[in-house]
Amino acid sequence: MENRTIIKTSKLSKTFSHEGVQQHVLKNVDLEIKEHEFTVIMGSSGAGKSTLLYALSGMDKPSLGQVEVDGENIVKMNENELAIFRRKHCGFVFQQIYLLDNMSVMDNVIVSGLLTSKDRKEIAKKARNLFSKIKISSVTWHKFPAQISGGEAQRAGIVRALINEPVVLFADEPTGALDQESGTAVLDILTDVAKEGQTVVMVTHDLKSARRADRIIYLKDGNICGELRLSQYTGENDKKRNETLIGFLEEMGW
Repeated sequence: MENRTIIKTSKLSKTFSHEGVQQHVLKNVDLEIKEHEFTVIMGSSGAGKSTLLYALSGMDKPSLGQVEVDGENIVKMNENELAIFRRKHCGFVFQQIYLLDNMSVMDNVIVSGLLTSKDRKEIAKKARNLFSKIKISSVTWHKFPAQISGGEAQRAGIVRALINEPVVLFADEPTGALDQESGTAVLDILTDVAKEGQTVVMVTHDLKSARRADRIIYLKDGNICGELRLSQYTGENDKKRNETLIGFLEEMGW
């Protein structure tokens, strides 16, 4: 049985105006993303990757077109409705790690959980389970963001993004500010949660990150100009996937 559609766009367009000059960043994008897919959006600088991610997640409104997430048309929502919708349906992991400096790592996660539930004990239990799952020790839970490494902070950011059990986890260059070892640890977590059924949509320019996806969407000048389907990632098939991905990107003019 085919997975249901989680995200669907129709003629999605985004135009910015600067000093009287219009820049068409997205142009009539039609896209469907299925439940449980790990989708990566790639393209050269300025292709509209992050703009598309923000439109899909309700972080930014398109100039024209429709965006449906989990069956709801988010374009018609006002700012308050969008904020409530994102809390319940979306998780976010950014390159910049936005943990609150004056709270412990655990409290950063709990505060996010309290946006959708008032059961603090249940939220804390879920947080402990998620921290254990991604191998962050209880010693780290009680530290402040300034006391932990960038890799630990990003992994904690993933826990925060997952605490409300989002329909979609959105990630924008989540390994961009990390060293190789920390970046691999973050990719391992994203790969694992995707294998367990979490729908993931990630923007990246990094080949190592892109190889983890089930599907690659390639943007060029605001249009989808190609896509690649890959089998599910295992460490053993990484080399073959790399060859396939490079061949695809060369065809796209990357």
